[in-house]
Amino acid sequence: MITLNKEDGPADLDGVTHLSIGVSWDPTVGSSGGLMGKLRQKKGTDLDLIAVAMQGADPVRLAGLDSLDPLGNGSLIHSGDNQTGKGDGDDETVTVDFAKVPPNVTAIVFIAAAYKKGSAFQNARNISFKVYDATGGSSQQVADIWPSLLTTDNGCAVAKAMRVGAGWKLQVVNETGKIKQGDEHALMRFAISK
Repeated sequence: MITLNKEDGPADLDGVTHLSIGVSWDPTVGSSGGLMGKLRQKKGTDLDLIAVAMQGADPVRLAGLDSLDPLGNGSLIHSGDNQTGKGDGDDETVTVDFAKVPPNVTAIVFIAAAYKKGSAFQNARNISFKVYDATGGSSQQVADIWPSLLTTDNGCAVAKAMRVGAGWKLQVVNETGKIKQGDEHALMRFAISK
């Protein structure tokens, strides 16, 4: 079992064949009261979990948004888009099968963003990023990452998996930043900066 903390630096993923990262959040009324607040809470907000596969310094594939299997071999799978945050457990997940990741992919950056227009971190509460060792079909939680409630940013780099020799390491990042909504190039530039 691995336990991950940002302060500990990259963790060896020796023996970890599958890794899952999930994001969960709850809809909120935000600063709106009355009828507008109830409507906002009922509608929810759309946060997106996105995995960016990197080849050196270049982003080459995105898992998330409308791409559920961007490498085409089941090595990087997105669970699909939850647009409200309603329901128990993780609202969106990305699972990596390290043995199937093509050798030209050198890193995978996991980002959560209020990517679509009209969505915002401020319209969500209890945002949580969970990391699971999913080896052997299990889902043992090894980290729970919470972004600051004070951020006015709309993106958070959650973690980064890096190929090191024949193995992989995982670094908890938990850094927020601004991403232009609806702009995939801005999303990829944010991933490159982590």
